Amino acid sequence: MRTTLTAASPTSPQPAGPQVGGRLAALGRFCHRHRRWVLGLWVGVLLLGVLIGGKVFEGSVSNTAAGGSESARGTAVVAAADPARGTVTAVVDGAAVTDPAVRSAVTSATAGIAALPGVASVSDTYGSNGALTSTDGNASLVSVRMADGSTDAQLKAVTSGLSSIQAPGAHVTVGGDLVVEQEVKDQTERDTRFGEIVTLPLTLLVMVLVFGGFAAASLPVIGAVASVGGALLAMFGFSQLMDIDTSVLPIATVLGLGLSIDYALLMVNRFREERGHGAGIAAAVERTAATAGRTVAFSGLTVAVALAGLFVFTSPVFRAVAVAGVSVVVIAVAAALTLIPALLGFVGHRVRTPTAPVSDDGFFARTVRRVQRRAIPVVLICVALLMAAGAPFLGSDWRSSGASVLPSSSAGRQVAETIDQRFPQLAAAPVTVVVEAGEAEARQYADQVVSKLPGVTGVRAVTPVSPGLSTVEVLVAGDPQGSGAKQVVDELREQRGGLTTHVTGDAASVVDFQHEIATRGPWALALVAVGTLVLLFLMTGSVVMPVKALLMNLLSLGASLGALTLVFQHGYFSGLLGFTPTGGLETFIPVLVFAFAFGLSMDYEVFLLARIKELRDEGYSCSRSVELGLQRSGRIITSAGLLMVIVFAGFAAGQMLMVKEMGIALAVAVAVDATLVRCLLVPAAMTLFGEFNWWAPGPLRRLHRRIGLTEHVALPPIPAAVVPAQRAEDREPVAVSG
Repeated sequence: MRTTLTAASPTSPQPAGPQVGGRLAALGRFCHRHRRWVLGLWVGVLLLGVLIGGKVFEGSVSNTAAGGSESARGTAVVAAADPARGTVTAVVDGAAVTDPAVRSAVTSATAGIAALPGVASVSDTYGSNGALTSTDGNASLVSVRMADGSTDAQLKAVTSGLSSIQAPGAHVTVGGDLVVEQEVKDQTERDTRFGEIVTLPLTLLVMVLVFGGFAAASLPVIGAVASVGGALLAMFGFSQLMDIDTSVLPIATVLGLGLSIDYALLMVNRFREERGHGAGIAAAVERTAATAGRTVAFSGLTVAVALAGLFVFTSPVFRAVAVAGVSVVVIAVAAALTLIPALLGFVGHRVRTPTAPVSDDGFFARTVRRVQRRAIPVVLICVALLMAAGAPFLGSDWRSSGASVLPSSSAGRQVAETIDQRFPQLAAAPVTVVVEAGEAEARQYADQVVSKLPGVTGVRAVTPVSPGLSTVEVLVAGDPQGSGAKQVVDELREQRGGLTTHVTGDAASVVDFQHEIATRGPWALALVAVGTLVLLFLMTGSVVMPVKALLMNLLSLGASLGALTLVFQHGYFSGLLGFTPTGGLETFIPVLVFAFAFGLSMDYEVFLLARIKELRDEGYSCSRSVELGLQRSGRIITSAGLLMVIVFAGFAAGQMLMVKEMGIALAVAVAVDATLVRCLLVPAAMTLFGEFNWWAPGPLRRLHRRIGLTEHVALPPIPAAVVPAQRAEDREPVAVSG
């Protein structure tokens, strides 16, 4: 005979106990009690994110010009005078241009393409006196200008027509700015999907090892997936109100993915701790929301403040990242505070509960004691290492990579490189001056001003755009985006020959970006610094620890930017990472790295200080609270750091150069911060400062007592009825043979 005795189900009523006060505890209780509705809401968000939010890639734009700059204004003036959507360019290579069969094939194709809707004009070498012929005579170009307002379907028809050119012994590659723009969108979407597919299984595996079970490990992954869906939906909404640069999408996605995993990891870990202390599922969720939930909310606020500094800049790419980034942070926090408590209501009984409290004398506690005995050498060595790691950034060079951001296999990049190498007469001029005057005045300007400047090797062309507008293409010596070219840009802006001019081109765009960063960067840094100092003061009640945290974060940030310079400017490990160095960093990447890496560093700072402050409020000494704080949070910080590194490395494995730069920089920043800074430098510095860590002037101490954000939450005792090691709600059905 076999009888099954069924214990109380996980949803059976639990012994009532005193409720935890506070809004976050109330939110946790609500999400646990109404978990089906909460889960249904997030499922809806995920579905909408997949079905609608995925279209954000289609509506994104590739425009990283410095907002409101002279180079951007000049480009806009030309576009207004000669409106066109852009160009599609085909390279017919491999056969002599003079071959009659090649000529017949090309001219026949161009005649057909010229008749297609949406085409403004078509040029080939046979109708332009050989101007579109390569220097070796074995390749020619076919250039198609698409009319302003032409559709994607019309563009696709033109691309197909160019690809179908069949000349004996020749092959055709289709590129041009419109093709590059589309390839950037497509490659960005593929890299984003690839990063998600690679990182989610790896993070799940790591969390299984961290938590020792699949149930607990799966919750952060589910939360991250839901957050990504919400992030895509939010960015799609913003794309209807403003231009979202293509490069913003993977950056925002990787931030949302990493933060969601971190926050859910913190919530699940605290839930396990509360269960280990004897709390039932409902009580553990409530207590988790009141403690870890507060840390998550505060951490999200600090990351949002760091990203808000980007609003100081005028460039659209910075503001788009700020909008997308802040919305992603809000969604990640919302998922941690609502979805995770709801999920714990469903599977909390399957989350493996510690059989004994975490030891206060583990690896991290021993590490802190060793550091405290040698605090001065540890501080000096850590600071020296971080400063040495950041030194290469002082020699960094910034540039606009253009088609080079694409992988070498892309057709758009191949066409661009072919034109630079074999059609030098058609390669983009390093500097282009837009002159608001007729052709005759523009030629006089070129003769009197441009050609006499040092560093200028000549004027390639003076082209009338409209009766009152012309362009002057200026050639410079050396690197087209090097210091010499930038000097020419500055001189042309000082000497305008009495005309209204706009100096544009890649070199001018880099100059404008650097000027914007130099003038507005200090204000952005001040905003972030003040916001961070205020928030950490409200949490700790100290003015010393916020300043110390700010300086340490800047050191770890410097190490990240130094690694970025070594890899992407000097080419270290470029073969391993699968890219060709461009000789510099993409203009806007260092600013984005600063905002994101600073925010993530503050994320871990909050994780650690929250525990230290909690212990300090319980009456522990400064050295003991640091020791216990790192012991109780070190494992979760290093685990979160490892998961973040996996996420960023997964995106760095993509093909887009900008995504690689962000992925590598953030992976280095998190690795350095979660290990060297949090485990060594912070304990050593706090040991040296001692009780002074908690110092604040009398008026500020009184202010903190009134408005401070107290991290420590007074939790009511757990009812004795649920303290036994094996609670009724945890027991599975037991099979008894008889």
